[in-house]
Amino acid sequence: MGKVTGFLEHERLEEPHEAPEARKKHYREFYLRLADDAAGVQGARCMDCGIPFCMSGCPVNNIIPDWNDLVYRQDWKAAIEVLHSTNNFPEFTGRICPAPCEEACVLRINEDAVGIKSIEHAIADKAWEEGWVRPQRAAHPTGRRVAVIGSGPAGLACAQQLARAGHEVTVFEKSDRIGGLLRYGIPDFKLDKGVIDRRLDQLRAEGVKFRAGVYVGVQPPARGVPSDARESISPESLKNQFDAIVLAGGAEQPRDLPIPGRNLAGVHFAMDFLPLQNKRVAGDTQVPDLWATDKHVVIIGGGDTGSDCVGTSNRHGARSVTQFELLPMPPDVERNPVWPYWPTRLRTSSSHEEGVQRDWSIATKQFVADHGKVKALQAVRLEWKDGRPHEVPGSEFDMPADLVLLAMGFVSPLQSLLEELGVHKDARGNAKADTEGAKAYATSVPKVFAAGDMRRGQSLVVWAIREGRQCARAVDEFLMGFSELPR
Repeated sequence: MGKVTGFLEHERLEEPHEAPEARKKHYREFYLRLADDAAGVQGARCMDCGIPFCMSGCPVNNIIPDWNDLVYRQDWKAAIEVLHSTNNFPEFTGRICPAPCEEACVLRINEDAVGIKSIEHAIADKAWEEGWVRPQRAAHPTGRRVAVIGSGPAGLACAQQLARAGHEVTVFEKSDRIGGLLRYGIPDFKLDKGVIDRRLDQLRAEGVKFRAGVYVGVQPPARGVPSDARESISPESLKNQFDAIVLAGGAEQPRDLPIPGRNLAGVHFAMDFLPLQNKRVAGDTQVPDLWATDKHVVIIGGGDTGSDCVGTSNRHGARSVTQFELLPMPPDVERNPVWPYWPTRLRTSSSHEEGVQRDWSIATKQFVADHGKVKALQAVRLEWKDGRPHEVPGSEFDMPADLVLLAMGFVSPLQSLLEELGVHKDARGNAKADTEGAKAYATSVPKVFAAGDMRRGQSLVVWAIREGRQCARAVDEFLMGFSELPR
């Protein structure tokens, strides 16, 4: 694939991007796609490796060697056709996927991997620039109606596939805009919302209907991603109106930190903080007044959500930004020690490059009050032995904190909808459904299916797209007795 000797002749290229100090002054995307010829050089590095481990490392099984070769040969239109055959939204994954495919690349054993993610980004954006992304309307309507609850990547992928099979699909979203966590969880500087909007226009042209600001359930939960719902609809009503229902609402129950001072002003979940900036960028004026400006910000949690809090806090003009992680510092290794699997390694995001104090093996013991507001947190250092944390005697310390953001992950989907529907749950509180066999993605409730984080737990955008596509095929088979949709 590509050029036979390309991996010997060419180095991995980074996508062009702004310097940290410049990009901190705005909320626009600062990574640009590779130029056509540069992407071709990256495609040339793809080896004729025999077994494309990159494909098995990719949850949607993108046919990576094929479109690498096509980009090397500058056949961009064929490249987007191959890419779209497995991935509904390559412009999303080309921006925000952590690229497990690259860790599985054969070159990763002793060299820098092929820039697979950057090539995917280039293919998707080139296709939009050239007008090659067009609606694909079904030839014949089936007369069957499907409700999809949740408009994140799982819900959107499922909705698009079902619409292309001829079903009448309605997507319900409790936020005021469509997109789920793509819209209100990921900062604009990582994913410009115009990238979502142009794809939504395609889905509408294919017949998908969207109902934003609608909460499905009897009682909106107190915790989770904030709701903008102006109306509600009961699960029973949906069951009466639709021939099938897909639960794709994501894993929205945040992991809490129940320690003294938790209820002080200034201690917030990350998802109380991040969506507000997305709304401001979108032009909303009636937005709650929660800012990091001139504050000592402490972020508890070392994952992607914590990283997004870092980047947003720096753009607000925080006085200082500190990020704590309970687990030990991962090894800072250059190669993949567990190739072709996903390694545990130190990862430095673009937001970290913009300025942050990171610390590992830290447990927060309590939040310190000043007239009802948080002013500091008390923490202790940990020593990990046999996989268990032990407090280090005498290591207690105080950290100034005017704003504390809890970004420790999400433990499950919100339980209220599952309970109202009577859906059986697994041990972690997710909707219980298998992914294989005659009842793939089907829950314990007739004609109710589940996909994405609501079924598998907190995961990646690329896993959500995979499950949305596979769930669509399962729903199509349930409605029609067979399906020609790809898995």
